[in-house]
Amino acid sequence: MPLSRSRDYLSIGEVLDQIREDFPDVSISKIRFLEAEGLIAPERTGSGYRKFYEPDVRRLRYILSLQRDQFLPLKVIRERLEEADRDGGVPEVGPAPGPTPAPASSPGPAPGPGLTDAHLNRDELRAASGLTEAELRSLEEFSLLDRKEEGEAYDGNDLLVAKAAKRFFAYGVEPRHLRMYRQFADREASFFSQIVTPVARRRDADASKEAARSVTELAALARQMREGILASTLRDLV
Repeated sequence: MPLSRSRDYLSIGEVLDQIREDFPDVSISKIRFLEAEGLIAPERTGSGYRKFYEPDVRRLRYILSLQRDQFLPLKVIRERLEEADRDGGVPEVGPAPGPTPAPASSPGPAPGPGLTDAHLNRDELRAASGLTEAELRSLEEFSLLDRKEEGEAYDGNDLLVAKAAKRFFAYGVEPRHLRMYRQFADREASFFSQIVTPVARRRDADASKEAARSVTELAALARQMREGILASTLRDLV
């Protein structure tokens, strides 16, 4: 409900307060970005402030749930919205589902390259991740994030790295300690390239699709391998 009884809509700040419990990573910048992409279209007051009504909030929740639960890019989300609009509106969205263990024989789905189609400038990345400017520069210095030229944007993968780094910093970890993750990733990418490149170089029409599927599956297998080995190694630690 609006904080003011004199109106029947929510401000952008009130929307953020209302949905933050279910979507703790959302920010005002993220909501503005979704509006700029044309996925939501709140009305404006005469002074230019956004007016969110109940259908606007439900639509926003639906978009965020598709990103959170299914890792869908904006292009696919836009198609889902168009389909929902034709069918009478977007569905209600509840809290995030609890984790379901995957069978031991299956690595489970894994997000491929480009977790989201987010485009964040430097200030928006810092705001969304909680990093200071000095912390962000240090992540670039140790190649955990690529230094962006003017006009270049950070994507969803950059945001994941930035958020994880911020949590590491809370444990007293320094950026130089995190450099090993870049080294691990580079080595894995090189390993995957040796496996996938022969497929990608084939001249048939399905080569690129098969290579993309292979990369996604290899990434999932690698994650399962890392998690299993790490859990086994840490078994006696706690």
